[in-house]
Amino acid sequence: MTTAARQRTPVTDALRAIQGPVRDRLEFVVDEMHAIVSSDLPMIEQVSAHLLRMRGKMFRPTLTLLASAVCGDPQPRAIRLAAVVELMHLATLVHDDSVDHSVLRRGLPTVNSLFSHQVSVIMGDFLYTRAHAALVDVGDLEFLRILTTVANELTIGEMRQLAAVDGLDFSEDDYFALIRSKTAVLLSAACETGALCGAARYRSALARYGERLGMAFQIADDILDYTSDSAVTGKPSGLDLREHKVTLPLIVARPELTAQGRRRVEELFATEDPDDQLIGDVVAIVAEAGGLDRAHRQGERFAHEAEEALAPLPDSPVRSALTDAISYVMDRRS
Repeated sequence: MTTAARQRTPVTDALRAIQGPVRDRLEFVVDEMHAIVSSDLPMIEQVSAHLLRMRGKMFRPTLTLLASAVCGDPQPRAIRLAAVVELMHLATLVHDDSVDHSVLRRGLPTVNSLFSHQVSVIMGDFLYTRAHAALVDVGDLEFLRILTTVANELTIGEMRQLAAVDGLDFSEDDYFALIRSKTAVLLSAACETGALCGAARYRSALARYGERLGMAFQIADDILDYTSDSAVTGKPSGLDLREHKVTLPLIVARPELTAQGRRRVEELFATEDPDDQLIGDVVAIVAEAGGLDRAHRQGERFAHEAEEALAPLPDSPVRSALTDAISYVMDRRS
């Protein structure tokens, strides 16, 4: 595929600036993803093509490439590692959509809605297996060890998510364990494997940075579910609440809920298909009880720890980009 023919993924100006030091190599990550999932089976080719159109803003591969360039001379295999990380992320999204019966992802039909739940489950497995086959081809057991551990943690994260059904019992510690498995381990691995492709002396620092960044990322994402435009205009999205998912804003708001507010929250979790009015009421209750502010402060603490982890790195445009990625995570609106 030529550079001109590659599909461009819309990114914000902030992310475009972060990707600046590695933009030329980021272009080749998409080609590598296509090569890894290529198959002679027409159905797999069809589903793969759809999935690669659904890819996001390539944030995780960006972190891998940035980590690899901290010392200035990244190894070529960083491109393959970045592709593997993004394919593993795509696999989690495919499985998530199937479990949640989602019909849209980034404005496009999900695999389960366009094809079937069976295809979705099998395709997620296919992405995982092809990603690991690509790791075997790299020929370094350390990469395989890191990302196999991540695959296991991601699976555990999904099970934690399914087990978190009691909105008034799920604790803050439970939540942090969930988002670490669900999000932070993959961002940590993206940075750690990148470091091993050119900046091995900073491996621990970059792994720590990615893990703390991942925690902040998920908290910001969970706050966004309460504060997105659709949630403010009277016709809330509130997707997590619709699916009875318990996130930090509700957890930290619980001690401050009035008796009436608590009853309304209990009503939502007891309702199989809550309507917009009920979701909107709970969004307002959580905000009034200070849940959004407390959750944001916790996200800021993780963000600060991510920035502290970068202290050993040499000053460079790459380090600046990694620092800017923290602000991007905390300030994004979509």
